[in-house]
Amino acid sequence: MHIITGQFKGMPLKAPKAIRPSEDRVRKALFDILGDCSGLAFLELFAGSGAVGFEALSQGAEEVVFVERERAHARMIEQTLQSLRQRVSLSEGKVIVLCRDSLEAIADFAREKRAFDLIFLDPPYYRELAEKTLQTLQEYDILLPSGYIVVQHFKKDAVHPAYALAGNKQAITLFKQGKYGDTVLSLYRKETQAL
Repeated sequence: MHIITGQFKGMPLKAPKAIRPSEDRVRKALFDILGDCSGLAFLELFAGSGAVGFEALSQGAEEVVFVERERAHARMIEQTLQSLRQRVSLSEGKVIVLCRDSLEAIADFAREKRAFDLIFLDPPYYRELAEKTLQTLQEYDILLPSGYIVVQHFKKDAVHPAYALAGNKQAITLFKQGKYGDTVLSLYRKETQAL
C-alpha cells in the first residue's frame, strides 16, 4: 500500500494483516469527489491503516485525527506517521492518533466542542456499525456547517438517506453515492429540514 495522491504520493503505508484497507481505486474516487483538502480538519474513524487520513494529509488537510480502537493498528499508524515525519516537517498537533472506540470518541469530541470539516468512516462490515456511527453523529453534532461525512460500507449494509440532528432543525442528508464493486461511498452534508 502507498499514498496515491497529493504531495506525499508514492509514500508506503503500513497495513495490519487483520484489516480490509480501502482499495486504491476507492481512495482515488473519494479524493476526486472531495477535491482539495487544504486547510480542512479531517477525522478518520475506524482508521485501520490510516490510509484515507494520510491521503487527506497529502492533499493538504490542516489537521488529521485518526481514531482506532485496536492498539496494534494504532501503533502501525504511528509508525507510518514517524516515517512521514522523517521526510517532512509536521507542526505539533497537526496529526493526532487516538487509540479508543470511535463511538466514544465522537461523544468526547462533542463535549470538547471540537468539530470537523470532513468525517470519514469505514467500519468493519456486517456489524451495522455504519448505521450506529451515523446515529451517534446525529446525536453528537461534530460536523462543521459546510462539512461532509463520508461512509465507506458494504453494498448490502443499510444506511438511511437522512438523520435529524438532535436539538435543531437540521439533518445530515445523503446527497451522493458511488459504487465500486461491493463497496459504496455514501456522502452526507447538513441541510435545513422543512418545517
